[in-house]
Amino acid sequence: MPHSIFRFSGLFLGLALLFSCSSGPQPSTLQKIQKTKKIRLGYANEAPYAFLDPETGEITGEAPTLAREVFGQWGDYEVEGVLTEFGSLIPGLKAGRFDIIAAGMYITPARCKEILFSDPTYAIGDQLLVPAGNPNNLHALADFVDQDLKLGVVTGAMERQHAELAGVAAEQLVLLPDTPSGLEALIAGRIDAFAVTALTAQQLVTRAGSDQVQTVEPFHDLEQNGVLLKGYGAFGFRKSDSELRNAFNTTLSGLIGTSRHLELVEPFGFGPNQMPGSVRMETLCSMP
Repeated sequence: MPHSIFRFSGLFLGLALLFSCSSGPQPSTLQKIQKTKKIRLGYANEAPYAFLDPETGEITGEAPTLAREVFGQWGDYEVEGVLTEFGSLIPGLKAGRFDIIAAGMYITPARCKEILFSDPTYAIGDQLLVPAGNPNNLHALADFVDQDLKLGVVTGAMERQHAELAGVAAEQLVLLPDTPSGLEALIAGRIDAFAVTALTAQQLVTRAGSDQVQTVEPFHDLEQNGVLLKGYGAFGFRKSDSELRNAFNTTLSGLIGTSRHLELVEPFGFGPNQMPGSVRMETLCSMP
């Protein structure tokens, strides 16, 4: 009996080794996408960057539209959206819940340590969404300093860092999972202003109505070392997916700044003033 057990154990071990050897190296994400013709995009439901179209039930916005254009040049690809809170996009990407972050995420040195980025697809500044009439006379993030006011920011978004750079105290910040939650909190009076990108602010005014909320004019962008801080949005990839990032970026780079690019993003409020110019992800990743 003991000899039989050993024989069976050896047989199973041999089969396991045979299977592992025959399986060979695992296909890369790029190879899987090319075979299945399916791509999963992680997004955070923030107009105009990436959001769910209630009429079609599909994700739309600046980032998904550009992604479809890129993959359309590769062939007939099916694009699936995976809704994720903004602060969970990078963990979700790393965990394999989706293949690419398509949420207009800003390129920052800290994020570059976590994931790979494409070249930027737009450049834009901040804005404040406030109750109609701007009752607290807010025109900059610095206006919150030493005041008993609450500022809403989306968890993981750059507006939080900009607020901290402007001197806004941690106890004044209200972290929110997404922009719809921020709009709701503002209308309900739980926050005094909501810090978002300029285009997002415009979208939220349209959604809620100018009788409830407004942007502030003028808004004074934060400066650092004499330079206005702007956000450069891009697509995100896993560190192990440089092959996919490089292939995607090659196609994307031929599109950025062209008339076709402007035609695709104009419906979402983007124009020539939001183009990234010659700025590349290497420069943004290496900034102090």
